[in-house]
Amino acid sequence: MKRAEEILLPAFDAWRTGDTSTATTTTPAIAAAGTLDWVFAEYRADRRFTKLDPKSRRNHEVGFKLVGGYVLKDGKRLGEKRIVSIDTALTDDLYEKLLVLKVKDSAGNIVERERRTTVNHAMKSCRRAWNVCARRNPGRLPIVNPFARMGLRSSDRETPTATYEELVAFRIKAGEMNLHSLATASLIAWEWLQRETDIFATFDASHYRPKDRPDLVCVIDEKTGSESWIPLFDEIGVPLYPELMAELDAIKRERIGGLMLVRDWGNRGPWPTWPKPDMPDFTHMSRKVKEVVRAAGLRDELSFTSFRHGGLTETGDAELTDREILAQSRHTTVKVLPRYVKRTQKQIATGTKKRRAARTKGGHLSE
Repeated sequence: MKRAEEILLPAFDAWRTGDTSTATTTTPAIAAAGTLDWVFAEYRADRRFTKLDPKSRRNHEVGFKLVGGYVLKDGKRLGEKRIVSIDTALTDDLYEKLLVLKVKDSAGNIVERERRTTVNHAMKSCRRAWNVCARRNPGRLPIVNPFARMGLRSSDRETPTATYEELVAFRIKAGEMNLHSLATASLIAWEWLQRETDIFATFDASHYRPKDRPDLVCVIDEKTGSESWIPLFDEIGVPLYPELMAELDAIKRERIGGLMLVRDWGNRGPWPTWPKPDMPDFTHMSRKVKEVVRAAGLRDELSFTSFRHGGLTETGDAELTDREILAQSRHTTVKVLPRYVKRTQKQIATGTKKRRAARTKGGHLSE
């Protein structure tokens, strides 16, 4: 299990992303004390690493493989290098070398692409490992952490935001391709501002209009661990999400339990796969979404996440208040406002009606 988590899974990630610079290198089973590999091993053994969620641990491992697996001029891996010889000049130079990845395109041509976010995460992982190792081993590491204060600049790339027109086009094309579950999922991302994990791996049929709460849906955010009950009707009984509710009602009539959204063919299995019980993989779903995007003639950079971002943008365009946005998105990052403002179902219902009103004013009629 440890070898799978620390070696095989990061290698698989490298292969899947085309990063051949780390896919063929492995960390020795026992790291020599005083090396960079040893620093990583010390961090892995610490409670500050073991208590992290699986996704965070896996992200750290990808960073360790990227940095520790870098091959030096003498043919050795950087992970084998003594920590006393790793200084800020070396890490700055390493950062620039890792920043650009050379890959082959579909025509076989070598092209360069920047992977700033990945490399930034890798440097932060190494910085954290160094700090924890230094605390576990007083006096054994150089005082200066060479991965600290690197002046990392965030990637300029932002997640492309879908427009409402693109959402409609995607849903129509998905229906034509008999991928109705993806059409419904995109609308959930837009309306309830949920992530793919929550929609495809968590949303259960029992969460939608259960017998004891027929006018509500339970929305779970795996990232924050929060659970919210969202009203489906306003105070006079008018549906707040008529299109989405019609689709979910139809699904629930044919399903007793299990995941609400499953694949539209074969044995109707779940969209994600689970390499580990608590680590869903959405590779297949993402590929199908891209097929629909291209078939619909939409911008190629759009992804499933684009629909959630589009819904969030709509909340701003509809002039929702901070309280209404926080209630709908379940975020807790607008300074200290969430500490003092209590979310209510009334805020969610009011915000939803404002969004639909703004959508109608812009000439967008209900589907």
